[in-house]
Amino acid sequence: MSKQSLTLIGLGPMGQAMVNTLLDNGHQVTVWNRTASKAEALVARGATLAASVEDALAANELIVLSLTDYDAVYAILEPVTSSLSGKVIVNLSSDTPEKAREAAKWAAKHGAKHLTGGVQVPPPLIGKPGSSTYYSGPRDVFDAHEETLKVLTNADFRGEDAGLAAMYYQAQMTIFWTTMLSFYQTLALGRANGVSAKELLPYATMMTQMMPHFLELYAQHVDDSEYPGDVDRLAMGAASIDHVLHTHKDAGVNTVLPAAVAEIFHAGMAKGFGENSFSSLIEVLKKPEA
Repeated sequence: MSKQSLTLIGLGPMGQAMVNTLLDNGHQVTVWNRTASKAEALVARGATLAASVEDALAANELIVLSLTDYDAVYAILEPVTSSLSGKVIVNLSSDTPEKAREAAKWAAKHGAKHLTGGVQVPPPLIGKPGSSTYYSGPRDVFDAHEETLKVLTNADFRGEDAGLAAMYYQAQMTIFWTTMLSFYQTLALGRANGVSAKELLPYATMMTQMMPHFLELYAQHVDDSEYPGDVDRLAMGAASIDHVLHTHKDAGVNTVLPAAVAEIFHAGMAKGFGENSFSSLIEVLKKPEA
């Protein structure tokens, strides 16, 4: 593949992993970070340290941002907007879909093109098989730089709406954080009953391995807006989650999470979905129709 020169701004763990991967693959990389000392090891490996943000932008057309959030993006780039014209900004900073859309408009106002990115893996998996990043924005811009971006991870283009990559990323994070929190809740219950995390682990793993079947079934319910009670009924689910909640109360562990779940189930009951599948809870959670 052809080697492309690029600039990467932001040398946290993710940024450093990206620069190392690019260098490993023969790319010329200019870097900039508020704390210049974070670039020392990368410079020793062949990266070029820019003396200023202006110099970093001037060095290359392709600018990759690996920053905490979009506020950090603006803090760094707002003072140097005159240097943005003609640049392609691949913004891998985490934030909301709406902020990504605003950033794309802001970049265009200053003559730059903006690709939103949502990296799906932690720094140690950058450059490794199976890693992936969501991208959204102008298709021609993505196509022009896809080969280089695939050095970092597989590149999953989600559409021209600048917010879609951020939406897919935050959707994945919704699953990750709530799943992990439910795991910790389970471990807290186990400890209160004298059962170790190691003892519970295979049973938690077994439950997660069953999930793809349910996800496929209930995704179809949601897309069809039909929630047949032929496999399960919300009334039974509401009774079950009440048992879960009372079990945690009896154990003396924190009940914020199961109480929140029970609240959603009972909201569905109040809407009259008791004889429907508990997939009907999407009607409680979704954005109200105008």
